[in-house]
Amino acid sequence: MKKIFSYFLSIAIIFTCITLTSCSKSADSSIDNLTETSALRIHYIDVGQGDAILIQVNHKNFLIDSGPSDSQSKILGYLKNLHINKFDYILATHPHEDHIGNMTAIIKKYDITTFLAPKVTTNTSTFKNMLLALKNKNMHINAIKAGSKVINLGENITVEVLSPNNSSYEELNNYSPMIKLTYGSRSFLFVGDAQKEVEQEVLSKNYDVKADVLKVGHHGSSTSTSNEFLKKVNPSIAVISVGANNSYKHPNKSVIDRLKESSIKIYRTDNDGNIIIDCDGKNIKVTTK
Repeated sequence: MKKIFSYFLSIAIIFTCITLTSCSKSADSSIDNLTETSALRIHYIDVGQGDAILIQVNHKNFLIDSGPSDSQSKILGYLKNLHINKFDYILATHPHEDHIGNMTAIIKKYDITTFLAPKVTTNTSTFKNMLLALKNKNMHINAIKAGSKVINLGENITVEVLSPNNSSYEELNNYSPMIKLTYGSRSFLFVGDAQKEVEQEVLSKNYDVKADVLKVGHHGSSTSTSNEFLKKVNPSIAVISVGANNSYKHPNKSVIDRLKESSIKIYRTDNDGNIIIDCDGKNIKVTTK
C-alpha cells in the first residue's frame, strides 16, 4: 500500500508545474526547389513500430516521442550522429511503450529544458521509470492540452496545440496532443496516435488543421485518418512511422487507399528508413536514408 501511495504521490509532484547532416538518397516532393540553407529540418526517425520525431529550427531541438525500447540503439545512434547535447523541448505524446520506450535513457543522457506530456498516467514499468528519471534530475512534467502556449521555437515559426480537448478518454491514444507547426507559408501536422474521436473533436471546434505535411495518426491504423479529417488537412505529403512486417498489419489498406485517392505522396519508415524534411518557409524537400 505504501508503494502505491508513493508512486501516485510522485506523479502528483511531477505534475505540479502545469503550465544538419547530409543524406544519401533524395526524393523531392511536389513542392521543392529548396534553397541551400533551410531554417527548418524535421527528422521522422526509423524506430520500427513506434514514433520518434526530431524538429530542428532556430538552433532549437524539439523531440516528439522516443520509439520502443527495442530501438534504443537506433535512436541514440541517430541523435549522436547529429551531435545533439541538449533538447529545448521533449514531448511524450502518451504513455504507450512504442512512444516512450526510450525516454528514460534520453532523460538520463541529455540536458532537457522543458519536458511535456498530457495529464494522464499509467501503471507500466516504462512509465514509472520515465517518472523516476525525471525526478532524479529534479525535473517536472509540463502538462500540455489544447491551447497550451508552452512551446516557443523562435522567430518566424508558430506552434499551435489543438488537442487534447477533454480531461478524460477511454483510449490512451486519444491523449496524444495534435500539434500544428507553421513556418512561412508551409505547415506540418503531428497527431501522435490520436484516433477518429479526437479528429472529430478538433474539427468540431473549427481549428485550422490544413497542413502540407501530415504525420499519419497511429502508424496508419484504421482507427485514425478519417476521410473527413484528411480532406480538411489536405496534405501534399503523408509520413507514416511504422515497423516492417509488424503484427498489427499497419498501415491499414483503407488508409493507404484513402491517401492515394487524394494523390498524396506517401513516405513510410518501413520502406524509406529515416525521412528528413527541409523547409525554407516556401519550399519543401524530402530526403530519405
